[in-house]
Amino acid sequence: MTRHWAMSRFNNGMTSTVDYSALTSRLSKAEVAEYRAQSKGSRAPWASLTPGRTVFLVLISSLGIILLLVFVGFAVAGVVSVIRGSGNLSLLAPAVVVVVIAALAVAGTRRAIKLGNGPWARRARIARFAQANRMQYSPQQKAPDYPGMIFQTGRDRVVIDRVTRTDGRLIDMGNFRCVRGPEAAQTTHTWGFIALRLDRTLPNILLDPKAKTTVLGSSLPGALNKSQVLHLEGNFDRYFTLYCPADYEQDALYIFTPDLMALLIDNVAPFAVELIDKWMLIYAPGMFDMTKPATLRRLFAIADTVGVKALHQTQNYADTKAGGSDANTVAPQGTRLKRGVRGAVIVALAIMLLLALLWAFAR
Repeated sequence: MTRHWAMSRFNNGMTSTVDYSALTSRLSKAEVAEYRAQSKGSRAPWASLTPGRTVFLVLISSLGIILLLVFVGFAVAGVVSVIRGSGNLSLLAPAVVVVVIAALAVAGTRRAIKLGNGPWARRARIARFAQANRMQYSPQQKAPDYPGMIFQTGRDRVVIDRVTRTDGRLIDMGNFRCVRGPEAAQTTHTWGFIALRLDRTLPNILLDPKAKTTVLGSSLPGALNKSQVLHLEGNFDRYFTLYCPADYEQDALYIFTPDLMALLIDNVAPFAVELIDKWMLIYAPGMFDMTKPATLRRLFAIADTVGVKALHQTQNYADTKAGGSDANTVAPQGTRLKRGVRGAVIVALAIMLLLALLWAFAR
């Protein structure tokens, strides 16, 4: 088996190897079946069919059975008619239609079963990758209580395809999913994430990528007060909008040196970056495909470049507003960014106001 190695340096600053061959080598049906049996034996909630999928499979299977019985009935009636000499083959036409519908139902059932098996192969492959690299893998579990903004929004918060390295400095990556909005109009939101544990407690600073910002606002949940925007030198503002608490502008400049900014532009520009407490959290809209070596190489490369630089750059940081240089804490006014109003809300209110004025003048 050919092994594909890459270097990961974020783990306590020590060089370690990441083996990606488990993601590309052949995965047998027996291996998938064994992983599935072990997972179901553990009685993990994610290992069982969801109520919705169970109902779907029951309904489509029942439909197939009913259509089969109808087909048999039409076919028997047609054959009997021919045998009796009436020559009435008209009953066979509905039978043909029923056969087509039944075939579609069977195809749908097979597709549903295939979709049910597909996730098991993906999970087995990621689990094999995690085991080969002394990591922990969880296909789905309750979301960790990270302080970052995506982890504090919505309900039914879970993480999917989560890969975590805990021997040394924590590296946590995977996908986050939550539900937002009222029950009648709820929407599901997903982000890929990387969580890197730092040593020093930092003020809450957010880099919102310009590439993912539209006229309606950021791809991140909620909105931030625009008075907290800090403009940095060079072309950094072309890629990110930087938010930091009031009176923490010098702290942000201390952390985001030109070399760190260059690494962020080169490696993370499409993603958002949040510093909060002792965490560097990186968010991407949508979901990471954790079976793709290219995806994982990029995530580990971010940890090895931006993560390592941020770790070194902040190792002597101290908030003078919270005490002396030995204090590893941040004053209350710097711990969290202030929220604002999303652009979409402003646009909606402006449209409502315009419609109200038009209606008033039309009367």
